[in-house]
Amino acid sequence: MGEALLVGLLAAGWDPRRVAVVEQSTPRLAELVSAGYREKGVLLASKVDEAVAALGEPTGKLGAVVAVKPHDVRVLCGELQASGVDRVLSIAAGVALKDLDEWLAPAGVIRAMPNTAALVGAAASALSRGTSADDDDTSWATGVLGAVGSVVELPEASLDAVTGLSGSGPAYVFVIVEALIDAGVYVGLPRPIARELAIATLAGSAKLLQETGEEPSALRAAVTSPGGTTAAGLRQLEKHAVRAAMVEAVAASTKRARELGGNEAG
Repeated sequence: MGEALLVGLLAAGWDPRRVAVVEQSTPRLAELVSAGYREKGVLLASKVDEAVAALGEPTGKLGAVVAVKPHDVRVLCGELQASGVDRVLSIAAGVALKDLDEWLAPAGVIRAMPNTAALVGAAASALSRGTSADDDDTSWATGVLGAVGSVVELPEASLDAVTGLSGSGPAYVFVIVEALIDAGVYVGLPRPIARELAIATLAGSAKLLQETGEEPSALRAAVTSPGGTTAAGLRQLEKHAVRAAMVEAVAASTKRARELGGNEAG
């Protein structure tokens, strides 16, 4: 996810000479070098203080993105705090704002939940601001996340629901596409053709939703003629409770996110 953000920032026109990547894993750092980021002007370092020193005197607030495993966050925050970073965007799963605020004070802290579509610049992300973060910090974090997709701001209490919907959501969509492909094969299409048609159907439907601004129910009704082929198919989806299954999937994922983060009510 960290590399996806890096690619997005460079594509959005951020000055690579003002971007640094800190990677303590020697093999992973070598991969980043081989990928050509250093040649593009991005600073690659193995320590936070080295990166901050190499960047030189900042022209404004110095920001950092925390994109590490949850168990590594506290140590990294200590290094960022010691290096005088002014604001931090954390995409580490399950690490609460109250802890980030404590570990990074007095820096402005933003916590965010992007999803895997960031890898292709089409993420759905939600962010929440910590107690010390101001509008400028939030605008900066929105700019970082906006380089790889769409962004909404929500209270932290809503981030588990975001995990259940858009964080886990791509997996639900992939299951639907798998089913459509298998169904196409079942009714006689060659698998490569079924795959192409299923993916194009998904992409086109999403584009219709985005560009028309219509409600899903209205677009569904427009495709459904009384007594027609689509009505027959939808009747089977309702018979097998597909709609209810999607609701339960999002609810179960949200519940699990709360358990993992220690935020389950009751």
